[in-house]
Amino acid sequence: MNALSSLSLKEKKILLRVDFNVPLSSDYAVFDDSRIQAAIPTINTIISSGGSVVIMSHLGRPKNGPEERFSLRHIVSSLEALAKRDVIFSNDCISKKSFEKSRALMPGEILLLENLRFYKEEKGGDEKFAHKLSNHGDIYVNDAFGTAHRNHASTSVISQFFKQKASGLLLEKEVKELNKINKECLSPATAIIGGAKVSSKIGVIKNLIKKVDTILIGGGMGYSFLNAIGLQVGASLVEKNCLKEASQLIEYAKNSNVDLILPIDSKNGISFKNETLINISNVENIGAEEIGMDIGPQSIKFYKKIIEKSATIIWNGPMGVFEFKNFSAGTVEIAKSVAKATDNGAYSIVGGGDSVAAIKKFNLERKVSYISTGGGAMLEFLEGKKLPGIIALSN
Repeated sequence: MNALSSLSLKEKKILLRVDFNVPLSSDYAVFDDSRIQAAIPTINTIISSGGSVVIMSHLGRPKNGPEERFSLRHIVSSLEALAKRDVIFSNDCISKKSFEKSRALMPGEILLLENLRFYKEEKGGDEKFAHKLSNHGDIYVNDAFGTAHRNHASTSVISQFFKQKASGLLLEKEVKELNKINKECLSPATAIIGGAKVSSKIGVIKNLIKKVDTILIGGGMGYSFLNAIGLQVGASLVEKNCLKEASQLIEYAKNSNVDLILPIDSKNGISFKNETLINISNVENIGAEEIGMDIGPQSIKFYKKIIEKSATIIWNGPMGVFEFKNFSAGTVEIAKSVAKATDNGAYSIVGGGDSVAAIKKFNLERKVSYISTGGGAMLEFLEGKKLPGIIALSN
């Protein structure tokens, strides 16, 4: 995988794939510009090297062509403020006018193309679509780690049309930091895995068992694990079709001398909403009509003790229904514990929307070693999979 620094960028047009899939408010204002900020070093490097930048990205999940709420025009002002220069916008990504704008770019100028996913060919990995996109630049640079696990037109297929291609500074950093886990994981190492579904985490847990000493399980997926060992968990979320895999993971961890630890108590509600009757019980006594929505106080205390003695910490996924204030304590306390362990010398990496949201909500983003911009991509990388967007830069 070529680094950006290995290429001569002077007077070249750089077609740059970024991940500007940022959250917008109801009036289309960007309310978290972290992903835009993450791309600025690469943009600035290209410009300071004498190149111009044609930026392409997706935003949201448009279904049938263009939708105003998913237009990248809404992020132009945020990009201009962070890049500290004007941004030219094209209201399409492969129209005749869009190519006229990219051909006219002068060194130091930035062109932002409209949402790639307004074309179904993007997600379909269509080669003709990728070839059209390639006409916007002389050099292809991928800095979108968040979509590197997708075999989409702009993330992997497009690279075949460029003799010169490289990773952006963000993607390069992501690979470097995640390789610290895959290749240099210092013991005692602890993985904290949460989120709603065990089905999306089976592969990564299996791979982490080979690398860490302890795995702490939380979130909705925890109730599938508890059910897999024979406990009744009331009306809590359980993936019945994954119980066998959950049991196998528990056995695999045991045979590998890895502690896979499940919650010992649970914070439950009668209905799935913040304002509900709350009951805290041990996991053996969850009521038949109760929904487990967060790890309980004893689990929090136990988990924090393990985290704060760790040398390496990997966190992906919340411990409960983080968006409900009454069921956010598990996620919040784990965030604080990871920050404390990092302050004491541990290496910590955090990825996944709600985990990152918890870190940011309490202004702890500078208190952890690294925040990954990719949830799914991070998981697949740690699972040991080869990501299409990264492979394409090496071919």
